[in-house]
Amino acid sequence: MSHALELARRAVGRVSPNPPVGAVVVKDGAVVGEGWTQPPGQRHAEIAALRQAGEAARGAALYTTLEPCNHHGRTPPCAEALIEAGVAEVHAAMLDPNPVAAGGMARLEEAGIRTQVGEGEPKARRLLEAYVKYVSAGIPFVTAKFAMSLDGKIATRTGDSKWISGDKARWEAHRIRAASDAVMVGINTALADDPQLTARDKRGKPLDSQPLRVVVDSRGRAPARARMLREAGGTLVAAGEIADAAAAALEEAGAAVARLPGSGGRVDLAALMRHLAAERGVTSVCVEGGGTLLGSMFDLGLVDKVVAFVSPVIIGGADSPSPVGGAGFERMADTLRLERVRWDRYGRDMAITGYCSG
Repeated sequence: MSHALELARRAVGRVSPNPPVGAVVVKDGAVVGEGWTQPPGQRHAEIAALRQAGEAARGAALYTTLEPCNHHGRTPPCAEALIEAGVAEVHAAMLDPNPVAAGGMARLEEAGIRTQVGEGEPKARRLLEAYVKYVSAGIPFVTAKFAMSLDGKIATRTGDSKWISGDKARWEAHRIRAASDAVMVGINTALADDPQLTARDKRGKPLDSQPLRVVVDSRGRAPARARMLREAGGTLVAAGEIADAAAAALEEAGAAVARLPGSGGRVDLAALMRHLAAERGVTSVCVEGGGTLLGSMFDLGLVDKVVAFVSPVIIGGADSPSPVGGAGFERMADTLRLERVRWDRYGRDMAITGYCSG
């Protein structure tokens, strides 16, 4: 199962809206087949593992990080394929929370195959946290990611922010991007930094697969000459108010434009989350700032997870920006306190990761 979990990590951020799954076929103590989820319409992890195992799958045990599917989607049911292959037992880390695909283990039991559920479940559930949110709530799993100084600043009073974090922390930030279906910033960040918003390797080279770039742009100010529009992968400008000419210019430059007006001409962020899930199959979003966007996401209860990189540097200045704006809380008793918190060190920097609810 540990090996199956390692295989599943290869599919994270690459196969949505399908879940990232790993599978291993074992016979006589040896691995005879392995696989992980391929992009939508292609093989599921179990099918890839069975294909590699061939005839050796008969009488073997299969370990998978998620219950084999039991429905006809873009591909036939994995449960039926396992029955036809003649496997003797199936171990699943967790049951599928999607009622459309669930029932695979029950079907296997009906066919006389031994089943077991629960081995490696905590790690599997962490890998599948975006998929679980997507199928249960119909909106993406949202991670708020930011880097700040020891005194809680994300830039100097002049707006200079390169770089607060060191190389190792920035590499981890790119890994988080690569594992997300979409990376989101507000228009002020897009205008101030003109970011590429690409996921890169340790050499600074863009990865082959890129998350969707999303710019939240209430007043339609995103420029058609933005650097991100020249990068591989797609860009979506979510606008509250935007002139037809400005929208046409962005679309001509390669961006997609979604009009999602909310109160006061601002973008309806809850509607944006629903749009990303329903129209684009996005199961996970990494929100990188700035403070106005992050504050609004927290105010609306749309954030599931926080990854805050803290660097041992003091910036100071009453006018230096902070990572989270918004209305905030009036009383300490009401503040958002993260759960399942962990601390990881990246060079001189510390990353604090926690969940907004249990």
